[in-house]
Amino acid sequence: MRVNGVATRTVWWEQGRVRMIDQPQLPHRFVIVDMPDHRATARAIRDMTVRGAGAIGATGALGVAQAAQEAPDHDFHAWLAEAANHLRSTRPTAQNLFAGIDYVLRAIETAGSDVVRARAVAIEAANAFCDDDAESCRRIGEIGAPLLAGAAEGKGRIHVSTHCNAGWLAFVDWGSALAPVYALYRAGLDPFVFADETRPRQQGSQLTAWELGQEGVRHAVIADNATGHYLRRGDIDVVIVGSDRIAANGDVATKIGTYTSALAALAAGVPFYVAAPTTTIAMHTPDGDAIPIEERSDEEVLYAWGWSDDGRFLRVRTAPEGSRGRNPAFDVTPAELVTGIITERGVVPATRAGIASVARG
Repeated sequence: MRVNGVATRTVWWEQGRVRMIDQPQLPHRFVIVDMPDHRATARAIRDMTVRGAGAIGATGALGVAQAAQEAPDHDFHAWLAEAANHLRSTRPTAQNLFAGIDYVLRAIETAGSDVVRARAVAIEAANAFCDDDAESCRRIGEIGAPLLAGAAEGKGRIHVSTHCNAGWLAFVDWGSALAPVYALYRAGLDPFVFADETRPRQQGSQLTAWELGQEGVRHAVIADNATGHYLRRGDIDVVIVGSDRIAANGDVATKIGTYTSALAALAAGVPFYVAAPTTTIAMHTPDGDAIPIEERSDEEVLYAWGWSDDGRFLRVRTAPEGSRGRNPAFDVTPAELVTGIITERGVVPATRAGIASVARG
């Protein structure tokens, strides 16, 4: 995707460092930061310097590659296993993180006791995982674009609603939910996106709006609670969101507030699609009730961050002193509310059979 017209990825490997866009500084500053070792890379995942299912999956893979370079020869595999567990512990919900880590570890196993070869294989595998994420998302855009256009057929417009950020900032490139929007735009059409602000971390207003603007796609940032209003009025033709984990039965865990949008879409008779690469599918997770839901610090709810007019990045308290908060980062949308799941392998129903037909081995 493009930043000021220049092709850019969200995260990548460069000379032993993991380089990434510092997402909390967006949309006001575009900054690239370097993670010199796997512990710094783990911190970047935990503190959401990098966020989004595919992006943290790729970062986890790159973190394992870093750890392979750092591990001592005499205790290589035990040291690497500990480093991998440290990376796994950063965030509990997104399946892509575990997929990325395990992908590189399996590749390393093929080197056996040859530590020199193992280090080289780790870098090759991590880069391959990143490339696969980007290509999968490109395919999701190609497959999903006709669905969005079809949902708006005869209306002379394509009005799309999305929640949180499932664009290229949430993946290595292209994104999941926004990839079909970008595909439509680059095909010469003119989609319009209603971007939920996405409290409490504002990924919609800070990230989705920024990348849509970089691409030139028309959009409006709306309060999360406004989505139902626009759906009921008929102003939205289709809802499309990403996912952080898809259970074997088709239940999906996505950013908190997605379930509310799904219910409103059902009431309005509007299609509700989930777009995700198959690395997001967790066949070992039977249903949504088995998905671990991350609960983050209540300070994200009680305070807000922003740039002041004089150029300072400030935190201000928005809730009364003494009030406590609850801050689940994700919710689960039941399979029966999902019109279809768009993957790089095709569109499938949110059923056990549908999920199994595209799941990776």
